[in-house]
Amino acid sequence: MSSDKDFRVSTLAIHGGLSPDSATGAILTPIYQSTTFVQEAVGVHKGFTYSRAANPTVDALERALGALEHTPPAVCFATGMAAIATLCLSVLKSGDHAVLGDVVYGGTVRLFQQVLEGLDISCTFVDAADPQQVEDAITAKTKLVLVESPGNPTLKLCDIAAIASITRRKGVLLAVDNTFLTPVVQKPLELGADIEVLSTTKYIEGHNSTVGGSLATRDQKLLDRFRLIRKTLGCIQSPFESWLTLRGLKTLPARIKLHSENALAVAQWLEKHPAVARVYYPGLDSFPQKALAERQQSLPGGMIAFELKAGSPAAIALMNTVKLCSLAENLGAVETLITHPASMTHADVAPAKREAIGITEGLIRLSVGLEAPEDIIADLESALAEVAGKDAAVVGGDKCVATR
Repeated sequence: MSSDKDFRVSTLAIHGGLSPDSATGAILTPIYQSTTFVQEAVGVHKGFTYSRAANPTVDALERALGALEHTPPAVCFATGMAAIATLCLSVLKSGDHAVLGDVVYGGTVRLFQQVLEGLDISCTFVDAADPQQVEDAITAKTKLVLVESPGNPTLKLCDIAAIASITRRKGVLLAVDNTFLTPVVQKPLELGADIEVLSTTKYIEGHNSTVGGSLATRDQKLLDRFRLIRKTLGCIQSPFESWLTLRGLKTLPARIKLHSENALAVAQWLEKHPAVARVYYPGLDSFPQKALAERQQSLPGGMIAFELKAGSPAAIALMNTVKLCSLAENLGAVETLITHPASMTHADVAPAKREAIGITEGLIRLSVGLEAPEDIIADLESALAEVAGKDAAVVGGDKCVATR
């Protein structure tokens, strides 16, 4: 068989880093649901001793993700936030400073403001769409720049290569949260980033059945540090969830291609709808950073954000009215999910800050699934019509009251 580096991405997703089970020939990696492993003698073992430190099923997922990234095996965690927390505790200490993109996930904001700040680790939030703002925020104490591209939930992009050229010159690590696109669509490490962060909960596993996270890098010292902190905190992913994630990974390239095709169809329809004020989607000509998206992404992705002309009451009513689209706090799964970022993913972000970065009370985030796009559109169309009908009835009633 060819080496992993010779395979294309769809083949890597299925075979990368993996081989049939040596004991039985099983084509799928077994679930090693074991706390401990018998050692042959004191100090002599087969690479595994205790599942808080390492487990064969988790190890297989890490090899598979590493193959997809063209890196050594990744490091996998119980959740995406466990991965980000481990990253921060691995590279930051008391007195250090980090620069963050202003549209990072709300849980990342909470980590810095409510946990790391108490450890005397400071941060500055900047509009990372402007590399100059990133450079201006870096100080002598800065050890990490952490950005998301596309950002959650506004889909604002960062020029990863431009930021990487700054961080390299300044001697600062650059980590990119690539959850919205995965390495199938965007390769931050090839664009110059030092570390790629993934919530494997989302597109990697893709079926709403696990939570997990990963860190990938080509720096072996960083990988060793991540594993030490993970072992110390006890936040490794479980064997069963790793097995489910491995299974989801095999269909990732096919799924994300269809996610993108469906999302483009829905975004184009939304943009033409008279009730919709604006649509944020990198595949639309109206998206202000479309040229950057085409330069650093192979597909526009499956995420859309939009607002209605009637404002936040209508948007909330829409989210409460849809039937096929599920109101839920996740993304990247086969089911279409609709989310209210202001009260869900970014509820812990101060209202003034949310408004400043475009997360209004009326912003709707749509993770477009693998259903027929015609059915997703029909659900949105029906809900918009129902919401408009209710608004018209209220307005009409008010007019009648006023004339009495």
